[in-house]
Amino acid sequence: MTEHYHIYGIGAALVDMEITVSDDDLNTMGVDKGVMTLVDAERQSQLIAHLEDHLVASQRASGGSGANTIIAAGYFGCRNFYSCKVADDENGHFYLKDIEDAGVTYPKHIGTAEGITGKCLVMITPDAERTMNTFLGISETVSVNELDEPAIAASEWAYIEGYLVSSETGRAAAIQLNQLARRNNTKIALSLSDPAMVKFFKDGLTEMIGDGVDLLFCNRDEALGYTNTETLDDAIAALKPVAKTLAITCGAEGSVVFDGERELHIPTEQAKAIDTNGAGDLYAGAFLYALSKKESYERAGQFANKAATLVVTQYGPRLRAEQHRELKDAFFSA
Repeated sequence: MTEHYHIYGIGAALVDMEITVSDDDLNTMGVDKGVMTLVDAERQSQLIAHLEDHLVASQRASGGSGANTIIAAGYFGCRNFYSCKVADDENGHFYLKDIEDAGVTYPKHIGTAEGITGKCLVMITPDAERTMNTFLGISETVSVNELDEPAIAASEWAYIEGYLVSSETGRAAAIQLNQLARRNNTKIALSLSDPAMVKFFKDGLTEMIGDGVDLLFCNRDEALGYTNTETLDDAIAALKPVAKTLAITCGAEGSVVFDGERELHIPTEQAKAIDTNGAGDLYAGAFLYALSKKESYERAGQFANKAATLVVTQYGPRLRAEQHRELKDAFFSA
């Protein structure tokens, strides 16, 4: 009998390396600030060589936007399944052990192929903005072959990472997951992931959304870009026909949540941000965890705000295991 899962996710599997840089460094290297840019292995090696004297602010960590969300939800207490693709190399072995430690199940055949596990160079500037240059490696070929329909059917939510739109096979897998989830009465959540994905791959994202999703995660820039609107109110109105509910992050202003009936503006505590990498991913993981506890969308937004506010005060896209426990205990016992 297949185990029951709270979330079935699909996304890129990337080993993150984070480095603090200046705006001058980005200009010297010709790197576009504040977005994710896909690069080949040679270009990524050049960037790492240029930055070899810089402080590495965090240790190697398993990443990818969807994985960050699934791992966070796992540490909060959800039972999760994640489809991705890593190679049979040292980084691939590290990656699978890391998600296992978060209690995440994955298809048993991944990690056996020859190739190079994807890597993401995350560059953090003094304004806490994160700029990512990503070599997808074998993750670029994640496909319908990594899907597990029994696990999808046994899940409450299917979570689709928007970055998959940049890979032809990944986009096809996301579309298939949407269809399988709908067939099995599994609710569908999708994240737009990045303003650059919205700008350059809007048609593909629309394909991935298909006939609509139950919950759409995005930030303000992604919402405005996807809907080609000037105000958040107009963006929300344009998104409602394709998303039953919405969770839109607005940085220091908190988030805006539409629960299917009401629009809720949920403020957040102010914090000294030093690294915004992973804030949106953690927000989604905390939000989905709260929904798994049958909390309201308003409470889910409040909890997600707290999680995102905490993660931007430290380096790295994830909280430590004990931080998840402390945050959950403090919020839900209040």
